[in-house]
Amino acid sequence: MRTALVIGTGLVGTSAALALAGRGVQVHLVDHDPASARTAAALGAGTDEAPEGRVDLAVVAVPPAHTAAVLATAMRDGVARGYLDVASVKGGPHRELEALGLDLTPYIGTHPMAGKERSGPLAATADLFEGRPWVLTPTRDTDTEVLNLALELVALCRAVPVVMDADAHDRAVALVSHTPQLISSMVAARLEEADETAVRLCGQGIRDVTRIAASDPRMWVEILSANPGPVADVLAGVAADLAETVTALRGLHSADEEKRRAGAGAIEDVLRRGNAGRVRVPGKHGAAPAAYETVAVLIGDKPGELAAIFADAGRAGVNIEDVRIEHATGQQAGLVQIMVEPSAAPVLGAALQERGWSIRG
Repeated sequence: MRTALVIGTGLVGTSAALALAGRGVQVHLVDHDPASARTAAALGAGTDEAPEGRVDLAVVAVPPAHTAAVLATAMRDGVARGYLDVASVKGGPHRELEALGLDLTPYIGTHPMAGKERSGPLAATADLFEGRPWVLTPTRDTDTEVLNLALELVALCRAVPVVMDADAHDRAVALVSHTPQLISSMVAARLEEADETAVRLCGQGIRDVTRIAASDPRMWVEILSANPGPVADVLAGVAADLAETVTALRGLHSADEEKRRAGAGAIEDVLRRGNAGRVRVPGKHGAAPAAYETVAVLIGDKPGELAAIFADAGRAGVNIEDVRIEHATGQQAGLVQIMVEPSAAPVLGAALQERGWSIRG
């Protein structure tokens, strides 16, 4: 691939353009808002000047509601040898294109499983897709050359290709992406009118659950409008669990011993099912989930503290697998939770204590 046209310079489009431009592809940028395309160009994602002829690949990165229409215009204009979109739903746009009677041999639907709470070109990074799954949904009509162009794009963005049926993809993202967004927002909504004293007690658990609730509502209305059925199906299952859990909690509050036992059993069941589901979530780099040991270190809220801990871990020869920070309420201090291989935990703990760090737990 030598040339590409990116249509839509939001987070995903600009990130893909940055990755391609950084690897020597001549990228042309276009957006319904010319200022957005100029911003992306200024960031080094390519040029906002129109290509002189056909490009190798056109990447359509617009909201799902507009994906089919933008693709249809580009395909009728013959701007590229191959066309793909990066919309978060796949079945709907494909059916819309079929209904328009277009030749779909030069088209393939795709979806990179990466994003941020922030949107727009200023949130884009060239490494957004590194190590992340990038779904491809070829059909029997898809030309081999177009599939190869899509695979080249995924490789240049350093993502991991995953081939799926379009409707299977939509059911999958309803479960692992769209429903979690709604549930996160619902939990966060409970905080809107909560007493300030209660909100000040927020810890890492509520921060983890509500992190994605900071996402752009307008963007998510567009995404959910394109995949409402599968999301409603998943939410119906969650609603059934919620109803049973409410009944179980009422039972725990009952004076009847049998109802309390039944309630406790139902609560334990849903928690155990949650354990079983959590174990299936892929671990680091998409590999099988691994069990890590946590070394908790108390740090002050000042520049250089995290860098110093990481440097000391490196001197001890310990690889940090993951890290979380829990800030102490009302204090200029925090607890850094460092996840490492179980065999490395005592080595790291001893090394950090020797260097003057305060270990907790």
